[in-house]
Amino acid sequence: MPKTVPMQIIARIHTDFSSKFGVPRQSGLVEALKATVVFEPEFRNPEALRGLEGFSHIWLIWQFSEALREEWLPTVRPPRLGGNVRMGVFATRSPFRPNPIGLSSVRLEQIDLHSAQGPVLHVLGADLMDGTPILDIKPYLAYTDSHPAASGGFALQTKEGSLQVEFPSQLLQQVPPEQREALVAVLAQDPRPGYQQQPGRVYGFSFGGLEIRFVVEDGRLLVQEVS
Repeated sequence: MPKTVPMQIIARIHTDFSSKFGVPRQSGLVEALKATVVFEPEFRNPEALRGLEGFSHIWLIWQFSEALREEWLPTVRPPRLGGNVRMGVFATRSPFRPNPIGLSSVRLEQIDLHSAQGPVLHVLGADLMDGTPILDIKPYLAYTDSHPAASGGFALQTKEGSLQVEFPSQLLQQVPPEQREALVAVLAQDPRPGYQQQPGRVYGFSFGGLEIRFVVEDGRLLVQEVS
């Protein structure tokens, strides 16, 4: 049997994140985040989306395009555990895997079949960088895809951060109104790497073309600069 399976990039997602820093650690954590899925020219056929309008959520299957490596390791250091503990790669969602494929569940807000770029999907809650290649799209089926009683292993040992965000009004005014809710929610999740959380240190990341700089102390995140 063949050791490789050919795959094609069918689309790319466009988000407010130009780098990995700040991207939510899982899809759906910040549903206010808006993104668009734009198909590659050869896949801009509206017929391929017939019936998709009946689904509230979809699965995006995508490539960790910024984490491509020649080799893989059987263990990785999950940020969820502070980057200090090794776990089996197949027990994590680390980007450093034999096949660098990601899976995200997002809300399907709107389908625009007649944009200048062909059919475009408007989605909410994506955890992807701008320009990430999409390999496939599938409908989310709640009756089979949702398992409320499922166990979460070590991922539930440490909950996602929830910081009190202090955003001075004069700085918040520099953020477009349609991006404010999402940005504050991203900050509340504590975008700092799990292995790099020094009180008083100034962190920064790009969001929607803006540079956001902040410090964290005693469970409070204070935005210091928007440029």
